[in-house]
Amino acid sequence: MIKYGMVLVLLTSSVSLANTPKIEGGKYSLDAAHSKVGFDVSHLVIASVEGRFNGVTGEIEMGKKIEDTKITAKVDIKTVNTGNGDRDKHLMGPDFFDAEKFPEMTFVSKSISGKADALKIKGDLTMHGVTKAVTLDGKYSGVANDPFGNTKIAFQAKGKINRKDYGLTWSKMVEAGPVVGDEVMIELKVEAGKPTEKKATN
Repeated sequence: MIKYGMVLVLLTSSVSLANTPKIEGGKYSLDAAHSKVGFDVSHLVIASVEGRFNGVTGEIEMGKKIEDTKITAKVDIKTVNTGNGDRDKHLMGPDFFDAEKFPEMTFVSKSISGKADALKIKGDLTMHGVTKAVTLDGKYSGVANDPFGNTKIAFQAKGKINRKDYGLTWSKMVEAGPVVGDEVMIELKVEAGKPTEKKATN
């Protein structure tokens, strides 16, 4: 029975190690073409509006361990896209993001803990001139090489914020309740690349 238990523990440990994504240290630049910064907010209580920001830049400084990793990201507010031009203009205006005055949203990680598939990413989110601490539930997907010889890594993260904490207070009341909800779900899927000695080609 004891031997059986030891074998079971060894097998479980082996499987766990095999499923742990590889980590390759270094600095990686976010790839906007393969990254997404999205959001979902309640509309008229009974529905929701989804959107994304198409302009995202930043850097991931990968340590030897996930816990040593640092993430910085910058979002161009004027790239907001909800699939409706009039709504996007409203979001960029003074009622919401006020993109002329606050053209960028930034995130800077302060700590990362947990396992690769269940991370807690804590950091500072700055939006509309306000900085607040947030905690995101994340996942490190691993490392791979693209066809051009570049090393790529990927992270995913989800969380929620209250838009009023950042001074985005506009809303109107209808029979069902507020037109726009206060709680905003955010989702990040980012890919970042580190050129190898072999330069990428077109």
